[in-house]
Amino acid sequence: MTSTGSTTRRLLPPLRLGPLEIDTPVELAPMAGVTNAAFRRLCREHGGGLYVAEMVTSRALVERTPESLRIIHHEPDERPRSVQVYGVDPATIRAAVKMLVDEDLADHIDMNFGCPVPKVTRKGGGAVLPWKRDLFRDIVRGAVAEASRKDIPVTVKMRKGIDDDHLTYLDAARMAEREGVAAVALHARTAAEYYSGTADWSSIARLKDAITSIPVLGNGDIWSAEDAVAMVEQTGCDGVVVGRGCMGRPWLFADLQAAFEGRDDRVTPGLREVADTIYRHGELMVDTFGGDEGKAMREIRKHMAWYLKGYPVGGETRRALGLVETLAELRGRLDGLDLDTPYPGAEAEGARGRQGSARQPALPDGWLDSQDLTPEHEARLREAELSVSGG
Repeated sequence: MTSTGSTTRRLLPPLRLGPLEIDTPVELAPMAGVTNAAFRRLCREHGGGLYVAEMVTSRALVERTPESLRIIHHEPDERPRSVQVYGVDPATIRAAVKMLVDEDLADHIDMNFGCPVPKVTRKGGGAVLPWKRDLFRDIVRGAVAEASRKDIPVTVKMRKGIDDDHLTYLDAARMAEREGVAAVALHARTAAEYYSGTADWSSIARLKDAITSIPVLGNGDIWSAEDAVAMVEQTGCDGVVVGRGCMGRPWLFADLQAAFEGRDDRVTPGLREVADTIYRHGELMVDTFGGDEGKAMREIRKHMAWYLKGYPVGGETRRALGLVETLAELRGRLDGLDLDTPYPGAEAEGARGRQGSARQPALPDGWLDSQDLTPEHEARLREAELSVSGG
């Protein structure tokens, strides 16, 4: 892949999370159906950082469901092994972390308090859970207590709050800091904003001012290395978390590594290089799914539009690539592209993935009446935890 530039000064030092040193202060945010072992490996082949596996529910881990065990599986050379855990019951989450620690299944554990999707928030989880202060504290305290037995760092990822009238991030981050987490990451939107509009980077700056003993990571609207540099310069954050911006662009991590090392070079792949990356992704998918080409190709299809964004590939060809069933067919379809097509510039960059519009978050009845956890809500949370299946 082509790149140009010169060396200047290093913008940020490596990120330190307890005993772990991350060579580049960049984290790949877990995305369901995206950040599996195949995509994580592909990203690592392009640049440094901390690559977090897809979110797994604590109940599924404790029950050892096949899907949860697949999600947390890491290849022998994948270090650090980073797992993100979600749940709403302190005891179940503590049991899940104990399992990860006792069985040596993770080197880093991330706690999800940022998910805005209704199936999570209506149970009191994700981005709406920090509203219940004691519940949030008990979950973080239990996870840190278990992980600290083997000196495994625990980090917390959160949003600003439920909506602009119910912000939680400053209080929650201070609480997490007191309980011993290794870092906090903020997606600078509320649950109500979902993925719409523009991320409020000023909230990351406020969080950085409030949290002084551990790293603060910023998340939201990082579509390029220049965006990451701008976020660091505007907020003072210690690193960045990348989600949707890397979909169909695993080479973004090479750009980010260059930027934080003070280099101007950027990866600008022509269509031949993109095609080779897609095929490599397909090969890794087949490995991830135990040689099942059909399942692997069904998974790779969702990435096609992201990879080909901005490139002059006709609609019929795009549709055909979205129907491939074998690696051989994928190779043949890719070889039929005009592989001498150069990088299209800005047309290949910018926002990608889900955005949607702002919406009223789905909440348990009476959730906003108090920040204290009522017996009724505690019972509902236990029921919600028990109802979880899969990963």
